[in-house]
Amino acid sequence: MKYENVFSLLEKITILNNEKISLGMKSKWGWNEFTYKGLGLLSRRLASYLINDLQIEKGERLAILSESKPEYGACVFGSVLAGLTTVPLDNKLTIYELESILSNCEPTVILTSSANIEKAKTLKSKISSIKYIILMESSSDENSEIPSLYSIPENYNAKWRRRPLNATAFIIYTSGTTGNPKGVEITFKNMLSQMYDLQIALKEILPPGDMRMLSILPMNHLFELTVGFFTFLNHGFSIYYTQSLKPKDILDVMVEKKIKFMITVPAFLKLLKTSIENEISKKPKLVQLIFNLSFKFAKFLPMKYRKVLFSQIHKKFGGEFFGCISGGAPLDPIVGEFFTRIGIKIYQGYGLSETSPVVAVNRGKVQDIKSVGPALNSFEAKIDENTGELMLKGPAVMKGYYKRDDLTLEVINNDGWLHTGDIAHIDKKTKLIYITGRIKNMIVLSGGKKVFPEEIESVLEQSPNFAEVCVMGMKRNFGEKDGCEEIVAIVVPSDEYSKRFKNNKKELEAAITNEVKYLSNRLAPYKRPIKIIVRNDNLPRTTTRKLKRTEIKKILCECSK
Repeated sequence: MKYENVFSLLEKITILNNEKISLGMKSKWGWNEFTYKGLGLLSRRLASYLINDLQIEKGERLAILSESKPEYGACVFGSVLAGLTTVPLDNKLTIYELESILSNCEPTVILTSSANIEKAKTLKSKISSIKYIILMESSSDENSEIPSLYSIPENYNAKWRRRPLNATAFIIYTSGTTGNPKGVEITFKNMLSQMYDLQIALKEILPPGDMRMLSILPMNHLFELTVGFFTFLNHGFSIYYTQSLKPKDILDVMVEKKIKFMITVPAFLKLLKTSIENEISKKPKLVQLIFNLSFKFAKFLPMKYRKVLFSQIHKKFGGEFFGCISGGAPLDPIVGEFFTRIGIKIYQGYGLSETSPVVAVNRGKVQDIKSVGPALNSFEAKIDENTGELMLKGPAVMKGYYKRDDLTLEVINNDGWLHTGDIAHIDKKTKLIYITGRIKNMIVLSGGKKVFPEEIESVLEQSPNFAEVCVMGMKRNFGEKDGCEEIVAIVVPSDEYSKRFKNNKKELEAAITNEVKYLSNRLAPYKRPIKIIVRNDNLPRTTTRKLKRTEIKKILCECSK
């Protein structure tokens, strides 16, 4: 395949969409919206400043430390035009964690939002490679000495720096990088391959015409960057960001901007489902009865009639919202079915940072909410006969881990096949991919039986009384099975459920234990949790709501002392 030049791509979307809104976000002063033309101008202004004024060399690294906002897009495009490698950072990380990452990639400049300016200043004092800080908004009085996107010279011309397709466009640092950073190198070819694949896939998902999209994932996450930013802008869509992830605030934006589609993570969908169900539970008994009957009957109706049947719910979403792509973690089929039944289509996808990141998404005539759909066009997919691991090959597979050839060789073999670390099977007839677990999460019991915690979690998560569930293996240090793993379930009860027991911890723990045992009857005896731990605090998660199993393992160790 011959890939289009990145610069001609940027120019094309700017010219085609000119005065149309590209990116927008509501602040306390009102809506901050960029047209495609405005986004292009601000991007060129930044690139010109980086090249002409700061004299930053081609191929150097530029880090971005910010929450999602319209200016973020101009920073990404400006970095590309200036011929730099962009390093999006998770602004939720600590100074210690960020110092470890930045010591690895050694950026010359850091672009930061005002909310992260102090963190950026501290990092500049600690990382010798960082020469410049640029503020993404207008400078306040206390930061007047720091240039901002709006105070730099209004020069929009420079000789834009073209880089080869195999050059690194982004370095994405994955979770758990403290002390041993692992940066995924994404090339321009990787990125363009994704955009072409998704352009084909989205034709089977999105109707033609104007689209207004909602973005709730952080821009430092590759799923958001590739799909929610580059791909959507390539289609000429309008993208809106939110300052808060509270359902009420998100729904306000959806109503005001008549949002039609979004990409999200399963945890948010589960939260939204719970919010809808809680609201219905407060209605009169007759209204509840009508909803339950309608819900049962809806599966026999086409999607357009389901929207009419549940029109009151759809009004709360703005009246034009019809679906979303869910990725980043496994989607509970019950959650997916709930939204499908009320007329909102959920397309489960699958990917990993090492594949730029999307591998598959449910689409086409044959779909199964339990699967992640067929692989995108450019991917080859197969299952390792010995381990059951999903293996992938294609132009979207990463260049490698930055400065870590040793780690790269561990996951990409000599034939170019990437080891995903995921256990899966592929339906021979439909080509649908089903992810069943992670090799590294696998629990090996004393008898040699192998158990995947995701399977057990999917059963326990069906309880409406459990807000969060995590299943892990924990080694015994006594008795005949000393050194062997046993299955432990950590459960965080929902607030509503906890209130029923009026702070009686023992009664709450007993009730949860009984419920876990009841639900576990659906599993083979050897898969049932041996130990159940009730926790009141939320479980540690990444910005994309994945469980931080390493930190949870530490919690388990403390509980067992």
